[in-house]
Amino acid sequence: MEFISGSSIVELSNPGVVSRQLLNPENSTSVRVTITEVHLEPGASQPRHTHEASEQIWYATKGSGKLLLADDQTKDFRAGDVVRFADMDVHGLLNDGDIEFVYVSVTAPPINFGYAYKDKK
Repeated sequence: MEFISGSSIVELSNPGVVSRQLLNPENSTSVRVTITEVHLEPGASQPRHTHEASEQIWYATKGSGKLLLADDQTKDFRAGDVVRFADMDVHGLLNDGDIEFVYVSVTAPPINFGYAYKDKK
């Protein structure tokens, strides 16, 4: 069994975005998943990107926004929705709502997301 205390969860951030690293290669021996809780302030975004060898599942828990997809496509994404991105699927997110947007992400196999954020605390 592994237990991760809430006080030991690392937060990675970019302007307007905080990613809480609930379960990741730095705090777990799991070789199967990374779990993050991501908060975006109104107007904040995560640019379009891909993951070469991992799939992601996002579960929106608060707010509404737009998924940023391949070929400049977008799709509404709001609390209660779930989306799955296969390896190499283009994806990103824009919080175009007027409240904080929160989603939980499960990534398999695990990724250490430190490379994608400017600040760590």
